[in-house]
Amino acid sequence: MNYPTPAIVGQNAVRPLPRWALLLLCLAYVVPGFVGRGPWKNADVAAFGYMLELANGRTAWLAPQLGGLPPETDGLLPYWLGAWAIQIIPDGLMAPEMAARLPFMALLVLTLAATWYGVYYLARSPGAQPVAFAFGGEARPSDYARAIADGALLALIACLGLAQLSHEATGYLAQLACAALIFFAVATLPYHSVAPALAMVAGMLGLTLAGAPTFAALLGAGSITLVALAPPNPAEPSDRRLRWVVALTVVTVLAAVLAWQLDLWRWRLVDAATEGKEFRSLARLLLWFGWPAWPLAAWTLWRWRKQLFNRRLHRHLWLPLWFALVSVAATFTTQPADRALLVGLPAMAALAAFALPTFRRSMAALIDWFTLLFFSASALTIWVIWFAMQTGIPAQPAANVTKLAPGFTPEFSWLAVAVALAASVAWCRLVWWRAARNRAAIWKSLVLPASGAALGWLLLTTLWLPLLDYARSYAPQARKLSAALGPNPGCVQMLGLSRAQVAALQYHARLRLQPASQTAHCPWLVAGAWQVPSDLVNPAHWTQQAVIGRPTDKNEFILLLRRKASPD
Repeated sequence: MNYPTPAIVGQNAVRPLPRWALLLLCLAYVVPGFVGRGPWKNADVAAFGYMLELANGRTAWLAPQLGGLPPETDGLLPYWLGAWAIQIIPDGLMAPEMAARLPFMALLVLTLAATWYGVYYLARSPGAQPVAFAFGGEARPSDYARAIADGALLALIACLGLAQLSHEATGYLAQLACAALIFFAVATLPYHSVAPALAMVAGMLGLTLAGAPTFAALLGAGSITLVALAPPNPAEPSDRRLRWVVALTVVTVLAAVLAWQLDLWRWRLVDAATEGKEFRSLARLLLWFGWPAWPLAAWTLWRWRKQLFNRRLHRHLWLPLWFALVSVAATFTTQPADRALLVGLPAMAALAAFALPTFRRSMAALIDWFTLLFFSASALTIWVIWFAMQTGIPAQPAANVTKLAPGFTPEFSWLAVAVALAASVAWCRLVWWRAARNRAAIWKSLVLPASGAALGWLLLTTLWLPLLDYARSYAPQARKLSAALGPNPGCVQMLGLSRAQVAALQYHARLRLQPASQTAHCPWLVAGAWQVPSDLVNPAHWTQQAVIGRPTDKNEFILLLRRKASPD
């Protein structure tokens, strides 16, 4: 039995979102956070360390190491991308850390584009179409699909958890982009051949090489099932489905074989007996990380429930639902949880978009008012604290900054202030536009959430960028270590340092750290723990030279030890 669609949409409700406005919003979201900063702790600087080692030819491409340590979580693809960018772009033209981020900026753009086009073709499917009016006037399929795709892109940008992780040069952004490519490929299959084939191969192999072969296998298996069981699409030739099922199976098997050959099958499952997850913290993560997409996605599942459990498998519901379920399941069973949830954000945004044609005016108004108050208050807070950093007024915010970031010296940049002012004025103009007119477009409810998220991220990465760079970088600690070592320190051993610390000290302090051993005779030792094991470091041969901490973390210290002179 076929149930009527809950979407009742007239042609006047699918007026297009101006392309210039959408592109400007994407630009304002993508660029800030990648430009003007150093490598941040922890995953960002650790990944950059491996990229630098590969680019300089100091480690093997198939088995990269950093200070004798193999990568902890990421696959090979992100390191290759960053290393190739560092090699291609001359050091004098661009700093290595900025060069390494360029491929990841492209990956974020690819994620946004794949999400838009994937949802566009899902909205074109027959089961997603709105109710046909008796006397005409319902939304045309292409216009309706464009409006739904605009809403999905706005919902993705509005997700609070996307901001930081999508602006780090790590394998998690590569996983996000590759999962979005797979989503796009399966959504586009009934309409095109070449584009979905290339996207599927790139997505499956890329997701595997990015360190998530299990994700690739599960998404591939779900895609095969969906293509095999979905009802025929009038735009799809009758003999194409079998070919796609075979092709998807072959690509999934090839990705699994590739992971086996490169030894990428490593599960990071949580042992419930020894390290069971705190479900309260997971609930908080799920609550804010996918906001506001997840409540809209839940509304979609409720309003479209008759189509969801119909005998006819509707792709526009089951495809994003499967991707979201795989991501949420990984969040509960693997570490780190937020990185696993990141991969499912495009799918959540797709589900959220299909809630838009079912909204009542009261619900849209509630979203608008909550968003307006939250992001306006957040922007005002950022401006007030920035003004306090520059002038000391108000005194309390300035004192709080001094307490939390001792030694930080505020910097003033006319360019940053100009960009922040322009973004704030644009936000005020947008609020006036939204409040002054009763717009009928179905994407209107997500304009303020997406623009507010972009505004907050842009203000943080312009006005607060020097402070964030100081707080989240190892550079201040590395400079103190370099001063304590003096010029030409020679051989330096390390013991108990994390991958992020090794990468930061080698880059910022220009050191070549060697693993501590009983046979090495370096004059210096940098240790990352208060207790130095005597089997590797004999206290009779070493003296503590300095204890160097990070200014913004009282619990993170490194020890500098100097070898005692041998008795004559």
